[in-house]
Amino acid sequence: MSEKKMTSSRRHNLKSILLAIAKTLLEKEAAQVIKDKEAYMAENCPPLSLPGSTQELQEYIKKLHQQIDKVDEERYDLEAKAHKAGKEIEDLKIKVVDLIGKFKKPALRKVRMSADQMLQALLGSKHKVSMDLRANLKQVKKEVKEEVPEVDWRKNIEDKAGMDGRKKMFEGEA
Repeated sequence: MSEKKMTSSRRHNLKSILLAIAKTLLEKEAAQVIKDKEAYMAENCPPLSLPGSTQELQEYIKKLHQQIDKVDEERYDLEAKAHKAGKEIEDLKIKVVDLIGKFKKPALRKVRMSADQMLQALLGSKHKVSMDLRANLKQVKKEVKEEVPEVDWRKNIEDKAGMDGRKKMFEGEA
């Protein structure tokens, strides 16, 4: 397969053409949005003509309140539909993950917790369980060490020093 590479001038030319087309499309879309907005406003919001008398003004205000209530109901319905669709999407995402069977395990952190805190977390705050772990341990009696008489090592060395000391060592062993 030998693919010919596009020259940089050709690439820049095509890019500029694409940008020009995109610019015209964006301008047309913006003009269409403005037209749609004007049409909607003309349909739903007629030009304001305030009545002269107080009674007519009150009726006009009641009519405006009814329109506001209607729009609020529509907005609420649309929000409810959007929320329901969002929940449905989340449920479907969960189902897809379940079907694939690949779960990302979260990184676990070390938690320092005493036995009482752990039981309280497991059983809930209703149960006041105190667990004294040291109460269940056996009590061990400490052994009393036999006291070894302290020997003055200086005196020992002086006694064994010299020929007399050597003689005493041999006599002591024998």
